[in-house]
Amino acid sequence: MSLFFQNKTRYKAQSVSAIAWRKFCKNKQGMTFLVFIGILSVIAVLGYAITPDSTPYANEQILEIRLLKPMSKVKMVPVKKNYDVPHYHFIRKMLFGQPDDCTPIAISNYTVKHDSLIVYRLHESAPYDREAYHLADVIYALDEQSPVVTDGQTCTFTTVHHEKISQTVTQLQQAAIKRIHTKTYILGTDRYGRDVLSQLIIGARVSLSVGFVSVFIALIIGIFLGAVAGFYKGKVDDFIMWFINVVWSIPTLLLVIAISFALGTGFWQIFIAIGLTMWVDIARVVRGQVISLREKEYVEASKAMGFKNISIIFKHILPNITGTIIVVAAANFASAILTEASLSFLGIGVQAPMPSWGTMIKENYGYIILDYAYLAIVPGIAIMLLVLCFMLLGNVLRDVLDVKDNG
Repeated sequence: MSLFFQNKTRYKAQSVSAIAWRKFCKNKQGMTFLVFIGILSVIAVLGYAITPDSTPYANEQILEIRLLKPMSKVKMVPVKKNYDVPHYHFIRKMLFGQPDDCTPIAISNYTVKHDSLIVYRLHESAPYDREAYHLADVIYALDEQSPVVTDGQTCTFTTVHHEKISQTVTQLQQAAIKRIHTKTYILGTDRYGRDVLSQLIIGARVSLSVGFVSVFIALIIGIFLGAVAGFYKGKVDDFIMWFINVVWSIPTLLLVIAISFALGTGFWQIFIAIGLTMWVDIARVVRGQVISLREKEYVEASKAMGFKNISIIFKHILPNITGTIIVVAAANFASAILTEASLSFLGIGVQAPMPSWGTMIKENYGYIILDYAYLAIVPGIAIMLLVLCFMLLGNVLRDVLDVKDNG
């Protein structure tokens, strides 16, 4: 019996957030949405470390393989570039990509003739399809000032790193043939010959980044102005509410476009532009919550004990409205993703060559009535799923953080 009362006392002593987390873990829908967002976030963070095309902006264009269908297989010959290409460490590659040190060539067939590799380019007609490369040029980055010298069965050449190498023709033939490989394009390629899956992954990074950064900016501005207005009331409240209503009266998309033109188009500018227009909802909600809490007994006790107003606001009032703020932030996250996609579709959002889901739809919406409709549908589905997850997650959080149910 005593053990029963100890367990009951321990449960009652838990914080509201711990009880809410327990309720959330029991909600299968909420956990499903959270896992989906978590997996997508991990994919976005890894970025170029897991993309098939790890070049910066996933912008490797191979026109011979443009508009390939999903799961297409192409035979590739990677020809080494004859200049020094920097190789970055894992973290830098993950964040910014790694320039390719080879030029990939899509081929239909190839032959090896003594010290030359003869390739037949894909989808090219004779005689323009046939190209010959020296075997050493395929494998090494050669110093173009020092030509390759073939003496019988031995080739001697100098690389860009001033390394003088001598290899037999047989060794070069074996090494060159090993470099020829078949590449699978899981989601096909676009009209520029870029890998669609790589573009989609890096586009997820843009969408999630704009959500996090813009919501963070909106939270800072909205919580501060809303809390100050609700706590001090009077002329301070009247002025802040006048400012909120002025911003509220301007259509959001038009305001974002105006701020974008003022700041310029770009990756970070669009984050700031969206963040500067999303704080109004948060400020109004926070103001209303602070007004309802400022007359509570614990607030009056804090004033009587001599605590400063700023301390009362941020240490005693705001922690009690965290649940409401989280729900509003989840909805604003979805709104930010839609706004960024809309701006990118209009051409004033994230600029090329940075991939974005909105940009992908803009570039490929003309294929909707053709056989390549998936080029626009796939990023559209990605936007829909991500926005839907955040909206439904916000509904679940609203139910979980309901104080009446938690009691």
